[in-house]
Amino acid sequence: MSDVRTRFAPSPTGYMHIGGMRTALFNWLWARHTGGKFILRIDDTDRQRNVDEALRPILAAFRWLGLNWDEGAEIGGPYEPYFQSQRTEIYKQAAERLLAERKVYRDFEKSEDVQREREAAERERRPYVSSRRSLELSDTEVRQFAAEGRPHVLRFLVPRGQMLALDDVVRGHVEWDTSLIPDPVIMRPDRTPLYNFATVIDDAGMRISHVIRAEEHLSNTPIQLLLHQALGNTLPIFAHIPFVTAPGTTKKLSKRDLKKYRENPKFKKMFDAADQIFPQIGLGSSETLNPVMVEYYEKIGFLPEAVLNALARLGWSLDDRTEIMSLPTVVENFTLERIVKNPAGLDPDKLYSFQTQWMSEVPLEKKVERCLPYLTKAALVPDPPDAGMHDYLRRVILALGERLKVFSDILDARDFFVADDQLDYDEAAFKKRLCVDGAAERLRRFRGLLVKTEPFEPTTLEQTLRAWVETEGIKIGDVIHAIRVAVTGKSTGPGLFDCLALLGRMRCLARIDRALART
Repeated sequence: MSDVRTRFAPSPTGYMHIGGMRTALFNWLWARHTGGKFILRIDDTDRQRNVDEALRPILAAFRWLGLNWDEGAEIGGPYEPYFQSQRTEIYKQAAERLLAERKVYRDFEKSEDVQREREAAERERRPYVSSRRSLELSDTEVRQFAAEGRPHVLRFLVPRGQMLALDDVVRGHVEWDTSLIPDPVIMRPDRTPLYNFATVIDDAGMRISHVIRAEEHLSNTPIQLLLHQALGNTLPIFAHIPFVTAPGTTKKLSKRDLKKYRENPKFKKMFDAADQIFPQIGLGSSETLNPVMVEYYEKIGFLPEAVLNALARLGWSLDDRTEIMSLPTVVENFTLERIVKNPAGLDPDKLYSFQTQWMSEVPLEKKVERCLPYLTKAALVPDPPDAGMHDYLRRVILALGERLKVFSDILDARDFFVADDQLDYDEAAFKKRLCVDGAAERLRRFRGLLVKTEPFEPTTLEQTLRAWVETEGIKIGDVIHAIRVAVTGKSTGPGLFDCLALLGRMRCLARIDRALART
């Protein structure tokens, strides 16, 4: 068994960020490739949040994608607790040890004074470094102030005048001048830890061998390296991977920029899909679930295999040509050295391309199984559906073919499931195809043929129509579009003759009669 131990440590935000899931995936892949362990640790120091409820979507996202964890939330392990909120005493003990060793000091400066110093440094365009005035206090004064209950933080004493170096697996050789690093706060006045301190304590305590995280954390690394050194820890191997960017930008994908994403041509169709589908199945709209969230892809009907394939290709490649890869294939070939430095753009078109490929391999029965919940939630079929509905749905799915890109696309075929007198019409298409000279009369005459066409199957229906238009001396386009709008309400869809056969003679006649009554 490998000694590789990777971790992902999300805060319970109430949703799982798609970029965060890519980071988690890379950690999971390295652990699985090496035969190591993947730990799911929870950074839940925000006590104002309902952790259980906020954590649920995160754990659900891991389970939907099939990314199991070896230690951590809900399953425990040899280094528990795996929730930061339950590790307070561990942080306090470490802080007291560093305080006794004079590697940490009590800082009694007021926060507003520190802020003024920072602002002054910015105005003067010089690096801000801590004033360290509290270090001028005698031990007696420090004890007296502490006994009086004066508010103070604990700051780590950065050793100045050193060059700190790191050989990052992805970023390469990186150096920092410690003289330019301000003393970081490691414990607040209420003695709760700050991120850098808690992370270092947890990574060391849980024997994390590789810290694989997004490149924006590179700025945290020098402090963490210094803290590891001060505590006498063995340094983990660092790999700072490119962050996931929004389509067509170099900016990190963020929930804060949803308004901009709605206007992005590539992203817009994903928001539009949410606004069309989610209200029908009781999930609100794109205001509830959006493409920044992993849950969006699950609820809209993506396959886990497609999402994993897409995420694995965000910043990593097997070679210069392979795109479609199963998770076992990625695990077998994954290496940190093949992670690129450049930002990795989330491309909706690419996502749909992966989805289309993986959907083509899904058996018909599984498509039926995955489509049915959308139809039942939208009250388009009975719950539970009978055997006849299963057979009908199979035929609809076969007719849709590649039009069924995600499972919720079945709702675009609602015209096959609604009652004939409830069919909605695309009014622009209706006016264009049925409200022009001669269109209604041609449709009425063709209706007469449908009454006696036998058998009522695609091949026979096509032969009947083609023979009729030849006899009438008209073009097939003069009638075929009117027929489609009359029976489906839309100008596009599966092959017309498949549509007619699926609906059956009586439903087609009823719909044509209703359309004619509107002309």
